[in-house]
Amino acid sequence: MAPPFRAEHLGSLLRPDELLSVRATIRDNGISAEEAGLPATEKKAVGEVVKLQQDLGFKAINSGEYNRARFWGLFWDEIEGTIRLQDADASMFRLYHPDVVSLIEKGRKVMPGESVIAGTKLSHNPSKSLSNLYELKLVQAFVPKSEWGNIKLTVIAPSWFHMRYKQGRAYAKEAYANDEEYFTDVAKVYQAELMMLYKAGLRNVQFDDPGMAYFCSKDFRAGWEEDKDNVGTWEDLLDAYIKLYNDSISALPADFHTGIHLCRGNFIGGRHFSEGAYDIIAKKLFENLKVNTFYLEYDTDRSGGFEPLRYLPKDKNVVIGVISTKVPQLEDKETTKERLYRAADFVAEGSGQTRDEALNRICVSPQCGFSTHESGYPLSLDDEKKKLSLVRQIADEIWGEP
Repeated sequence: MAPPFRAEHLGSLLRPDELLSVRATIRDNGISAEEAGLPATEKKAVGEVVKLQQDLGFKAINSGEYNRARFWGLFWDEIEGTIRLQDADASMFRLYHPDVVSLIEKGRKVMPGESVIAGTKLSHNPSKSLSNLYELKLVQAFVPKSEWGNIKLTVIAPSWFHMRYKQGRAYAKEAYANDEEYFTDVAKVYQAELMMLYKAGLRNVQFDDPGMAYFCSKDFRAGWEEDKDNVGTWEDLLDAYIKLYNDSISALPADFHTGIHLCRGNFIGGRHFSEGAYDIIAKKLFENLKVNTFYLEYDTDRSGGFEPLRYLPKDKNVVIGVISTKVPQLEDKETTKERLYRAADFVAEGSGQTRDEALNRICVSPQCGFSTHESGYPLSLDDEKKKLSLVRQIADEIWGEP
């Protein structure tokens, strides 16, 4: 089989204490990663998490995102032309954007933490863009070369550092005159990064995209419509993002599997950022976005029902996230299987297929990663293993294949 596999997980896994301790030493004592022994600790931890996934029967092996502090990693910091802002002024941001709503407290004047914008024209520099390649090679070191094509790398959405900003504030005025110019260069950067990773052996990428799910939020859409600084409608922005994706992956070889995870937020403590059914974007997204696979969150009713799966084209797959990474309680296996069969019935209805035919394009997963930031989550390692084991059991009982 090629990706996606019947049993998937979405990327981040709980970090071991040893790794967290070394990272804390670097932060607290101001010493280098080498002095703290991070490379060796990281390699050991990745080797162990690769074995964990193999032992549990997962094929799309990844690093657990162990080399990242946050799920989006360092890729945008490595793009030529970006500048990092610390505690940027709140006036730069769309104050109705779900991330921003959660992070800028009422009356606060700044966005806490780091923000990245384009200070000059963006371009890809292979000698500087190293973190994704480093992560891929870490995993490859523990996987037989014959299985490198199964390795999955999670990459942040090309629109990640755009949607949160007010109109025209994702880039300096000296860099770009408008969004169209900016998106053109972002797509070129992603094309170059993905081809570099392809040449290194990557055949399976999952774009993590909270922003695409935010279009489902009535609060975000209402905020957009009330914001007089915006150019165009929120539907225009959705179209622009779909085009940005399609341009970013347009040059990829046919054997490079691409997918998008519509993330609704899994912040520290298991907190979500947005709600709303997929109905309002499903038809356009499923039909026009040229990825192979959609990873959708369906752990609670905040994502609505399975009805939008009617719009899934026959040449695309869906990985249904019905196991929660937010709560330690284990889902009932038979109830979860019934939910997947119900989802298959809607896929079948839209495609004119039988349930069994529709199931050929369906897989199962947790709804999100287990640790999208490096610490602060409510599940234990034992909880995580039980959840992943349940995913594998369900896949075996429904499909009987990897």
